[in-house]
Amino acid sequence: MKNEFYTYRGYQIKQDEKLTVSMEDYLEMIYRICLNEGYTRINQLADNLNVKASSASKIVQKLAALGLVKYEKYSIIQLTEKGKDKGRYLLERHKTIEEFLNNIGVKKEMAFRDTELLEHHLSKETYERISAVNQFLKDNPDILEKIRSI
Repeated sequence: MKNEFYTYRGYQIKQDEKLTVSMEDYLEMIYRICLNEGYTRINQLADNLNVKASSASKIVQKLAALGLVKYEKYSIIQLTEKGKDKGRYLLERHKTIEEFLNNIGVKKEMAFRDTELLEHHLSKETYERISAVNQFLKDNPDILEKIRSI
């Protein structure tokens, strides 16, 4: 089988995703906040992501256009069922990658930072394999300890 190489942008285009990296970050944060409160507001979202409210508003409008959130200007932001499903997936993906990095001995602060950089760029297959490795290590704590001691 011949490997086909692309530029970074070429791989992004081939994935044919509607959500940008930023949109994923916003949706994941909206999901995190809504888990506790059921809704969020632009200022709260902007504060949590360390961005300006105007930037948050633009992305939330795009998420609303995709049917992931319900939002009207100056009102609350709520997730649609589709948004809840995607948000749940994004948060689970984040936790899984961070757990994997912790499992292989990456320090907590670095694991968090690297998770933020990696999570948007993994294929679903790679994510599922990482999840399977995490489960294997959970089921085999002796192996996990050996890996962490390397």
